[in-house]
Amino acid sequence: MSVSPPSLLIAARESAAHQHYPQGTLYMVATPIGNLADISLRALHVLSLVDTVACEDTRHTAGLLQGYGLHKPLLAVHEHNEAEASQTVVQRLQAGQRVAYVSDAGTPGVSDPGARLAQAVAAAGLRSVPLPGPSSITALLSVSGHAGWDGQFVFRGFLSPKAGERQRDVQHLAQDPRAVVLLEAPHRIEALAKDLAILGERTLTVGRELTKQFEEVAQMPAMAFGAWLRDGAHRTRGEFALMLHPLDTGGTDASGPDQESLRTLDLLLAELPVKTAVRLCAEITGQPRNALYQAALARKAESQAQTRDAGEDTAED
Repeated sequence: MSVSPPSLLIAARESAAHQHYPQGTLYMVATPIGNLADISLRALHVLSLVDTVACEDTRHTAGLLQGYGLHKPLLAVHEHNEAEASQTVVQRLQAGQRVAYVSDAGTPGVSDPGARLAQAVAAAGLRSVPLPGPSSITALLSVSGHAGWDGQFVFRGFLSPKAGERQRDVQHLAQDPRAVVLLEAPHRIEALAKDLAILGERTLTVGRELTKQFEEVAQMPAMAFGAWLRDGAHRTRGEFALMLHPLDTGGTDASGPDQESLRTLDLLLAELPVKTAVRLCAEITGQPRNALYQAALARKAESQAQTRDAGEDTAED
């Protein structure tokens, strides 16, 4: 996308310059998650005002700034040099500079480098100012369309890249009745989809390449996500935000089935297929079928993981 830098920066200055922007301050600036037009006028004004832009990737940020007609000294602050580079930023702030920090996309310090930098600035008794802006998290939540959602959600971000740890994370998600937001990179999305299949019919809203030209938002049962990815080669490309919808607890306690119901479920699962065991358990205990189904899937997954781990231990011996 091309913009008209002079007129854009003039508009930014006219709309935002009335506020005071003190020296010796770190400005945490949210940047677009894909569409350059999503930058705020205030963010543009601050980026034009600062002495240095600290950033996750200097090449990416140089291109971003160029798109707005800005050219600033850049300082790399990423996960591999965050501690050392944070001290450089602190020194510049102590010298009276204004420094902006941007991640590659979205709000810095949220599933991106920047948290340690903000911590170092606070520890030095210096000021940080947040400039809110684009977020894949809230963008996805806004289109999830869950009628019974009460606004409560858990942001889990990126699950572990290690298969065993990720599978255990998903098992825990199966027991959480709240909405859960996940992020994932394209090279791990198929593995995540395979693990999320244990959540069965639980609704999943998928946001792929949000705000970009080939953006897709789709809703499906969690167990269908893998098939959706395989339905088009392009679907494994790009960045993902995902929302697991809240469990439908049928108006009962959100903590899930009680222990006596779970014991009954375990006895039935030992002899019967999942759907049959869940149906009979619901008839016997009066517990909501959906909650029992999620518990059954989690218990099956945990049992399979234990069997797999035991096999690996035997192989090592």
